[in-house]
Amino acid sequence: MVLENSIEQRLNKRLLARQQKGVRRALQLYPGDDFCSNDYLGLAQNEEPTNAKLNNGSTGSRLISGNSRHTEEFEQGFARHHGFEHSLLFSSGYAANSGLLACIAQHDDLLILDALAHASLIDGARLSRAPYLNFAHNDLADLTRLLDAFENTRTSPEQQVFVVVESLYSMDGDQAPLQQLVELCQRYKAALIVDEAHALGVYGEHGAGLIAQLNLQAAIFASIFTFGKAMGSHGAVIAGSSILRDYLVNYCRPFIYTTAPSPQTVATLDKAHQQLCEADSQRESLQNNIAYFSETVKSARFNNAYWLESDSPIQALIVGDAQGAKDLGTHLRQAGFALKAIVSPTVPLGRERIRICLHSTNTYQQIDRFACVLKSHLAAAQLVNEASQ
Repeated sequence: MVLENSIEQRLNKRLLARQQKGVRRALQLYPGDDFCSNDYLGLAQNEEPTNAKLNNGSTGSRLISGNSRHTEEFEQGFARHHGFEHSLLFSSGYAANSGLLACIAQHDDLLILDALAHASLIDGARLSRAPYLNFAHNDLADLTRLLDAFENTRTSPEQQVFVVVESLYSMDGDQAPLQQLVELCQRYKAALIVDEAHALGVYGEHGAGLIAQLNLQAAIFASIFTFGKAMGSHGAVIAGSSILRDYLVNYCRPFIYTTAPSPQTVATLDKAHQQLCEADSQRESLQNNIAYFSETVKSARFNNAYWLESDSPIQALIVGDAQGAKDLGTHLRQAGFALKAIVSPTVPLGRERIRICLHSTNTYQQIDRFACVLKSHLAAAQLVNEASQ
């Protein structure tokens, strides 16, 4: 018991340290007009049943008793729609990202990640047998420098370098320069891995994603599509070649040692993907809302806050300090908007922000009211700051 108390005291000390910095996390509910969730097309609100009378449980991992014809048909159909040879289903985007990077690189390979890559990709790189480096966000010159260094120190033609990016970044809302990345990776014979989590459903014909919109599938080693954003569901697939799929079945621990999704779950995913492909009117409404938000809300400029450039559903207002961001988030929630401040360590120090997610279901009236409340608060905060100087 003494040891247990000692451990709890140590844990509590770390929690208090985070609390003193103003960055301690807590679970909350966020009622109000949705400017927070990743449900870009409103499909998570769909209550239409699958009409499939299937078992609730899969009974085991895919390699033992949990595989099914329906699951394999879903994987093949998803891959075909998005322009890849095959895909493999995972329980979450985190499991897919971390599992892929953890198993794909060998000890003398190199992983190079964009500096703003998702935590799941960073964790996968840490679990890998290979070293990893970061290049400055969307900075092709910095990436070229690292690729040159790897090329100059390569000791075997079998050594491989993997470049890892997101097609649409979840906190800044900007796109990776995919075409230029493909050309650079081809020049250095690097394998390009692209996380399409926030682009799936939003871009491309019938929501196929940014890779499909640019017709780059043949140049991508692996792409991860997660279902908890625009698809309004849960889970993920890694899409690529049939050889990549077979390799993951043999070496990817989060796949091998996880109970397979239930038949009901796969049927739900199949239905959700069909709805995503058919959601062209929702995509049009979303793009209209993004344009209206830019005209209505982002037109205001304040000394102590600024907007990041983005024409995506993800909009970021940089406040610059944790307390200011949290105060603004509290004010907006009290006014009836579901959103929150994003602070360190999720984003770098000095880049604390309000992250706004737009949806096809938002109305112009909601955006107008949001603009009014936001501008009023920021104007008042600016007057206070000027008076204190």
